[in-house]
Amino acid sequence: MKRLLLIMALIAATVTAVAENIYLFRLDDEIGSKTWRYTREALNDATASGSDMVVVHLNTYGGSVEHADSIRTALLNYPRPVVAFVDNNAASAGALIALACDSVYMRPGATMGAVTVVNGADGAAMPDKYQSYMRAMMRSTAERHGKYMAPDSTLKWRRDPLVAEAMVDTRVVVPGLVDSTRVLTFTTEEAMKWNYAEGRAESVSEILDNLGIKEYTIKEYTPTWLDNLIGFFTSPAVQAILIMIIIGGIYMELHSAGMGFPTAAAIIAAILYFLPLYLVGIASSWIVLLFVLGVILVVLEIFVVPGFGLTGISGIACICAALILGLLEHYTFSLNHVNGDALWSTVLIFISGLVLAIGGIAWLTSSHGPQWARRHTELMLTQQVSDGYIGVDMTPSYYIGFEGRAVTDMRPAGKVEVNGEEMDAVAVRGFISAGDKVKVVKYENAQIYVKSC
Repeated sequence: MKRLLLIMALIAATVTAVAENIYLFRLDDEIGSKTWRYTREALNDATASGSDMVVVHLNTYGGSVEHADSIRTALLNYPRPVVAFVDNNAASAGALIALACDSVYMRPGATMGAVTVVNGADGAAMPDKYQSYMRAMMRSTAERHGKYMAPDSTLKWRRDPLVAEAMVDTRVVVPGLVDSTRVLTFTTEEAMKWNYAEGRAESVSEILDNLGIKEYTIKEYTPTWLDNLIGFFTSPAVQAILIMIIIGGIYMELHSAGMGFPTAAAIIAAILYFLPLYLVGIASSWIVLLFVLGVILVVLEIFVVPGFGLTGISGIACICAALILGLLEHYTFSLNHVNGDALWSTVLIFISGLVLAIGGIAWLTSSHGPQWARRHTELMLTQQVSDGYIGVDMTPSYYIGFEGRAVTDMRPAGKVEVNGEEMDAVAVRGFISAGDKVKVVKYENAQIYVKSC
């Protein structure tokens, strides 16, 4: 259907010379949550503007598979023709996005391919199940472009699915193109030869000229400061740091009296964590409420419910679940629609934040950490007079059971000498005369009590 729309648009432009409304947006960064937001906002704006065609300017080395899949799906289902302009690079996830467009034009010297799923930590290829999933995604995307009638009256794929799979897996062999020694990466000329590109172009204007569109206006999507800010706070590294602050702040506050800086830090981090996800439509309202419920349960466990049991465990479970589910496009209580890559990526972000929180807490509360942190988290074993504390001298309690003599008459209070030390004392029964032998029987309320021997 989209192919038909494209043909009709080209005919209309050529015959009637009516000005076309072209919408352009750029995917020049690493594919991730930010570029997914750009794509969604751009397509919505293109629809609202009544654009006749969308041009995607691509220059990327790839990125997140789950976000690339979201962009792919949005482009495949967009009702207007979509043209990809590969300006230099469309590698990995970028190649998947280019393949999702109705037509592809490449700058001379550009490349497209190398879609093998790799580990973000060291760049090593992921296990076969990940490659199998990506192969299926590339194959299905190629198949969406349909077939055409070849000169020999046979139906052939417009984008050969086997070629798409060869971009992912070295085991896929395409006779005359690639053997089992390498992953397929197209040059501009190779992409045109194998029908993975419609032509070469140096600019968007040249693409439109090749399509026969002579009169047109171009509207380009420009990310706002809010888009950039949301993109920053939804990046995996920042999300892990925010999780660290949330968990660390809650822990620190539960080990200090009153509401202070750790609480403020945790609240601000939670807002910066959930608000961008909510604005982009990833985190639902119930996920935010789940987090709040978890915090309430933990507070009740600490301050109301004695010991640590079901309430505290439930609260911790709610907090962890909210932090994890908040990173998924999760509108229902089912995870059936979430692919494995997205789920594992989310868990990795959460674990990274948790490890950072544990490490941060260990450092803050250690002897190497700042004094203010230890002061608010350690149990005070001694209270120094120099710090303003007033205490009771418990030294005289040592003399319980010792014998001495009355220095003055005790009626009942007076002075006694015990172990060579003179001190105030009270007779527990009757009066004691000066010089009589006495025995220390107890020490309480900062007072020695004696009886006559």
